[in-house]
Amino acid sequence: MSVAPGSPPFGRARLTDVAALAGVSVGTASKALNGSGRMRPETRQRVLDAVEALGFRPNQHARSLHTGRSWTVGLMTTDGIGRFSTPVLLGAEDALGLGKISVLLCDTRGDALREQHHLRNLMDRRVDGIIVTGRRMDPRPPLNGVDPIPIVYAFSPSTDPADTSVISDDQAGAHLAVEHLLATGHTRIAHVTGPEHHAAARDRARHAVQHLERASLTLATGRVHFGEWSEAWGRRAAGAVLRTAPDTDAFFCGNDQVARGVTDALRERGVSVPGDIAVVGYDNWDTMALASRPPLTTIDMNLAEIGRIAALRLLEAIDTGPVPGLHTVPCRLVVRESS
Repeated sequence: MSVAPGSPPFGRARLTDVAALAGVSVGTASKALNGSGRMRPETRQRVLDAVEALGFRPNQHARSLHTGRSWTVGLMTTDGIGRFSTPVLLGAEDALGLGKISVLLCDTRGDALREQHHLRNLMDRRVDGIIVTGRRMDPRPPLNGVDPIPIVYAFSPSTDPADTSVISDDQAGAHLAVEHLLATGHTRIAHVTGPEHHAAARDRARHAVQHLERASLTLATGRVHFGEWSEAWGRRAAGAVLRTAPDTDAFFCGNDQVARGVTDALRERGVSVPGDIAVVGYDNWDTMALASRPPLTTIDMNLAEIGRIAALRLLEAIDTGPVPGLHTVPCRLVVRESS
């Protein structure tokens, strides 16, 4: 039977084996795994890589007694469908799993009483921290009665600037979409989006208008078309836009559902996409973007990266203290056939 390079010759890997493979002392390896003490990020990463290579599994009971930590983190979400929270959760688990930390998922379904119930359960389990996420980007009230448990808000920021929140950079996302359309020769751009009372719709619209103004341009119809996050609204809005501004040569839509509705309406009118009119969506939701005809150019919010950064911020808060404020994660443009 072959033995992987660096593996102990017999039996279960020990902490001394991890330290030897990482080229650090046993004390440093222990601190890296326990999240205690200060060390260079590359040193901690070497220890985590050694843990992975050796299949090292620490004694969690002894570890908890030694450190006073449960090695569990709660993830609370209002997004029962999982459209936004699932990628955030997967990103968080990727970051936390390297430290052998378990994630407890709690779905509040947007109900305040259910949220308090889950919160009490997490506190009874003595979780080391909590990540809070949701289905919308609107700021939400902070959790109450959780001191001194560290909290990080992901995707749905806290209304308290003293909290730590990690969000997608919608300003940069809107600029990527508009700049792409301008760079491909489009100047008569319409903007169709969701409800005006949603922060995502308002913010993306505001940033799109600002970017056009910097290019000495205005929206094709002279206004933002607020409506619903639906394909049906996209179809209706496309007709309204073309009646008002028949020379429109591009649509920037607030999400992929709206954009798919727009492309459907244009195709039914015999309008070529992107030959006559280009369409750009937002979210990079595969179910919508890839099923659209043609497939949608769109903005990816990097939800998994939001989860990963939120988890790293939480570990930082647990180890050395929180870094309060709003932390943004860059979006990326995904170019497909619609533009």
